[in-house]
Amino acid sequence: MKRARKRVLVAGGAGFLGSHLCERLLKDGHEVLCVDNFFTGSRENIRHLLANPYFEVMRHDVTFPLFVEVDEIYNLACPASPIHYQFNPVQTTKTSVHGAINLLGLAKRTKAKIFQASTSEVYGDPTVHPQTEDYRGNVNPIGPRACYDEGKRCAETLFFDYHRQSGVNIRVARIFNTYGPRMHPNDGRVVSNFIVQALQGLPITIYGDGTQTRSFCYVDDLIDGFIRLMAAPDHVTGPINIGNPGEYTIRQLAENVVRLTGAKSDFIVRPLPQDDPLQRCPDITKARTLLDWQPSIHLEEGLKRTIAYFADQLGVEVA
Repeated sequence: MKRARKRVLVAGGAGFLGSHLCERLLKDGHEVLCVDNFFTGSRENIRHLLANPYFEVMRHDVTFPLFVEVDEIYNLACPASPIHYQFNPVQTTKTSVHGAINLLGLAKRTKAKIFQASTSEVYGDPTVHPQTEDYRGNVNPIGPRACYDEGKRCAETLFFDYHRQSGVNIRVARIFNTYGPRMHPNDGRVVSNFIVQALQGLPITIYGDGTQTRSFCYVDDLIDGFIRLMAAPDHVTGPINIGNPGEYTIRQLAENVVRLTGAKSDFIVRPLPQDDPLQRCPDITKARTLLDWQPSIHLEEGLKRTIAYFADQLGVEVA
């Protein structure tokens, strides 16, 4: 039986995650409206989709209302790397809060199902490890990362209040570190930093002593988690952790990147940024049981694909 074609709005659709989501939705047979103000998103990320008659691009800032007719909404609109979200912290908070209000209002009017791309940053520098969804976090509300952390926390509050007060059909995913093709080469995130430095023959910059941990989820796995959460029964609102529970130290990641690129890069150490978490790893029990989801792409395979992408972008050959 042919699947019904849905009209799906992806806010932040020209970004790293958003472009992959648009691609997947089109592949699944849906009509996609990509909404982006192109602050961190790029037309290059979606250039290969422009010829598709079921794909449309709208330049728009979600801090202002928009009036369209859609069946589903994915809210991915917010800079996600510290370099970008700290550039204009007031605008970052506005994007999370005003953006959520405007998109939730749209969902309420159109009776659309709406997805919030929340973040593991709501857990702050965690005192519980690994992080489960019922952990309330350890966030500095006045630090340099608070514009993003607290903005996302407030967005979650708004989603659940619209759900309780107005019956809006919501889904909330807490995203852990994700990597893959179309990451911005200068976004300051650890995977892209290490790969670009290694491919350019530069020293690898490690912040702190390198023993802090992260879990790294390849983008295709993450997008599959999004789709499964959106398709779940209506009582599965989340929040649900979506990420890879494989835990690596930053130094281990750097060593893997150097090995896979064949680089001769040395390591240089810099002070750890304020409020940078020392541990980050998801408990994905809920995703496994409620969504039948878990990541399938191992870090080594994902790094190879990401290195190949950046090597092509930089015009260099992998040793």
